[in-house]
Amino acid sequence: MSVTTPRGFRAAGVAAGLKSGGVADLALVVNDGPDAGVAGVFTANRVKAAPVRWTQQVVRGGVVRAVVLNSGGANACTGPAGFQDTHATAEHTAAALTSASPRLRLGAGEVAVCSTGLIGERLPMDKLLPGVRAAIRGLARDGGPAAAEAIMTTDTRPKTTVVRGSGWTVGGMAKGAGMLAPGLATMLCVLTTDAVAGPELLDAALRAGTRVTFDRVDSDGCMSTNDTVLLLASGASGVEPTEAELTAAVTAACHDLAQQLVADAEGATKQIAVDVVGAASEDDAVEVGRSVARNNLVKTALFGNDPNWGRILAAVGTTAAAFEPDRVDVAVNGIWVCRCGAAAEDRAKVDLTGRDVTIRIDLHAGDAAATIWTNDLSHAYVHENSAYSS
Repeated sequence: MSVTTPRGFRAAGVAAGLKSGGVADLALVVNDGPDAGVAGVFTANRVKAAPVRWTQQVVRGGVVRAVVLNSGGANACTGPAGFQDTHATAEHTAAALTSASPRLRLGAGEVAVCSTGLIGERLPMDKLLPGVRAAIRGLARDGGPAAAEAIMTTDTRPKTTVVRGSGWTVGGMAKGAGMLAPGLATMLCVLTTDAVAGPELLDAALRAGTRVTFDRVDSDGCMSTNDTVLLLASGASGVEPTEAELTAAVTAACHDLAQQLVADAEGATKQIAVDVVGAASEDDAVEVGRSVARNNLVKTALFGNDPNWGRILAAVGTTAAAFEPDRVDVAVNGIWVCRCGAAAEDRAKVDLTGRDVTIRIDLHAGDAAATIWTNDLSHAYVHENSAYSS
């Protein structure tokens, strides 16, 4: 189960010295073809890291043969010099790969670059570029798990997935445990497929998939400067799925990875699904779900095993969604603690001792629904993020 499960891909993960302790911190994914189609979605944050701005340009070209990813530094807010570092990384990777595999013959414009880590500091290029060469030497068909480990920051475990179609496969890896809030995509993710699919089909499938998965993960309400999700197609299976088939597989892969992200969110002790039903529109359902998911009073109450439905209802009331306050119902783990905007079943019946929590909100305003996934806010989250850069 990895990014190299689909045919036509190799990967590696190495320790380049970007992080202390000799842990893996640089990954490389290579598409050996015969095709090299790509699609991507990126952070909507106006403050975009250099690798995001570079890779957006690369994806517009419709061809990507390699993706270089590093942890240990975001290369965000580093000015023109930081962008030049990204450009140099792509150039170096292209030249080194071409030298190692002449049949690839790729240029810098076919190399995507992704970075993650502390914002505001340039990357040590004297370590990163040799790390790229080491990764090229280590490329292997079974290198996906090592690549997934190399992109971790505060993650406690690597995140990989595989979804199988009829004669073709989608694989993937992702990282992210904090700064998980939507804006087209969240965290770093590379998806691969050996299906025959061009950039337009890949783009349609990826946007449809991320819209209902990554875009609905809202761990801490903080949007990153580096969020990138890429979908690469090698065409090595020789099978051309329909748009519906590819979209379903990509969506399933994204959903699996999204759930792994929430499960491993920084300091989380609860994995929370906010189900909003009876909304006048899907947008209303998403807005209500996100308001509850981002509410610190709700998140801290759940950390303390307190089914405080009043906080939930108050969060719903801050939205512009269409509803009548005296018609809203709220259930926590199946117990309808609020009916028609007032107390209902005894809140003491709610069992919050487990990790999984479901909040169901019925607006009684229509037929639309949506789910937002989040987690609680714990002492560990505060501690980890108060000491992140020190």
